[in-house]
Amino acid sequence: MENVKRIVKEYWIYVAIIVVILLIKSYVIAPIVVNGTSMDSTLRDGDLMLLNKFEYEVSDIHRFDIVVVKHDGKHIIKRVIGMPGDSVKCEDNILYINGKVYAEEYLDPGTETQDFEIAEIAEGYYFVLGDNREVSLDSRSIGPVKESDIEGHAFFTLFPFNRFGKSE
Repeated sequence: MENVKRIVKEYWIYVAIIVVILLIKSYVIAPIVVNGTSMDSTLRDGDLMLLNKFEYEVSDIHRFDIVVVKHDGKHIIKRVIGMPGDSVKCEDNILYINGKVYAEEYLDPGTETQDFEIAEIAEGYYFVLGDNREVSLDSRSIGPVKESDIEGHAFFTLFPFNRFGKSE
């Protein structure tokens, strides 16, 4: 019994550290790897990023945030374009949100976007698009995504090191 007390006394700090790390990873910040080319060239296949899972518990989702969405049991990374109540349209590669033209500086020059129009995004839903519109599985095909399916804000690239930093 004395031996068990000694072990607990010596190693409790390590157990506490592991528990705190697991809680942080589960509820606050977690690593995520970009899978695919739908966000090229903002994000690249294989980029290692940080996902802030807690941010949207205390603040709102913002237009143009890069988010991770749960879809059909997988995680997809997209950019928030339309908010609840918005109308969104793309015509001749020009994005209109609520009738106003939005420049999309994050897109590669020459990016082609298929024309689409959403009359109004329902409350609790968001319209998300990939930056590489020609190959992206996004709200144009899967429809607006529920707020509860947004896992968090992908905000920082860790690797590769030449792309290290805040992702926008």
